[in-house]
Amino acid sequence: MIRIKTTLGDITVRLYDETPLHKANFEKLVTDGFYNGSIFHRVIPGFMNQGGDPNTIPGNEGNGQPGTGGPGYTVPAEIHSHLKHKKGALASARLPDQVNPRRESSGSQFYIVNANTGAHFLDGQYTVFGEVVDGMDVVDAIAATQTGLGDMPVNRIEMTMEFVAEA
Repeated sequence: MIRIKTTLGDITVRLYDETPLHKANFEKLVTDGFYNGSIFHRVIPGFMNQGGDPNTIPGNEGNGQPGTGGPGYTVPAEIHSHLKHKKGALASARLPDQVNPRRESSGSQFYIVNANTGAHFLDGQYTVFGEVVDGMDVVDAIAATQTGLGDMPVNRIEMTMEFVAEA
């Protein structure tokens, strides 16, 4: 499991074995410290909290707009009909079908569904590769934060990630 330590509290996620490419990629990025210092850069209450863009790390801002960065690669889609966008689902962001017909995932950007009823209109279109097992109150606190232009929180919600043992 992985703990996402944020300035608003901790979120623990479990990664799914059914999505081995996404699981291995996320674990590698956590091991490399890729996410440390990045922020949740897009927060939409009743939908999702998105993060994982290295352009949001202090010192990297000149590399591009938040929401456009990544490690320089995509991950092949691993979309499974039984992995749904329920509240707390961890999924990969991606470019739209028009430019990404194979629905390949961003190499690093992810989102956590914050909607109480889920975001089921995304089922079958994006790779769900994990779920929140602890810290839904933090997911809700992030969703409740004040946002500005581009749904970016007014105050930075930074994150670092670490591995934690299964309970």
